[in-house]
Amino acid sequence: MREDMLGNVARGARRAALVMLCGSLALGAACSGNSREEQAAEPVPATYVRVENRAYLDMTIYAYRSSQRVRLGTCNGNSSAKLLIPASLIFGSTPLRFQADPIGSNRAPVSQEIYVSPGDEVQLTIPPG
Repeated sequence: MREDMLGNVARGARRAALVMLCGSLALGAACSGNSREEQAAEPVPATYVRVENRAYLDMTIYAYRSSQRVRLGTCNGNSSAKLLIPASLIFGSTPLRFQADPIGSNRAPVSQEIYVSPGDEVQLTIPPG
């Protein structure tokens, strides 16, 4: 009788271990698989603003989406720069404004609203003076 009882306990332990193993494999398979949406997502093309600074002062360039301001980079005086617009700012055709903040001066003009889509290259020209 003692051997029969030990056999039942051993079988019960094996059965519990088997159930736990199957459950963990099923859970692991469910968590590790990529969804079809992730596989079908196309990469978002990079979006740039090309700044032509005709002024003598260096400029810090910002992008505005509604009330959010994001620094894009700087453009030295009498030069041009190609600055990346973060993909987090652009959702389809998004209205953006650009600000050129001169380093060492108190004027900081802001552009009109420009609709920008992923993959666009916006031209921003800063006049002299």
